Amino acid sequence: MLPFCFEWVWDLGHVLFIGGLLFAPIGILGAGLTYCAVKAAYETINDSGESHH
Repeated sequence: MLPFCFEWVWDLGHVLFIGGLLFAPIGILGAGLTYCAVKAAYETINDSGESHH
């Protein structure tokens, strides 16, 4: 069941599933995308990236 269903009960199993198995991968993907965006911006500003010429 999903949290917006009427039968939802916040027991330990549901908290671990929603908190650990759902938000952890989303957080990891978000951190990776943030790292890549910051690194790309830094290399663009400092012109330290590899050239394709």
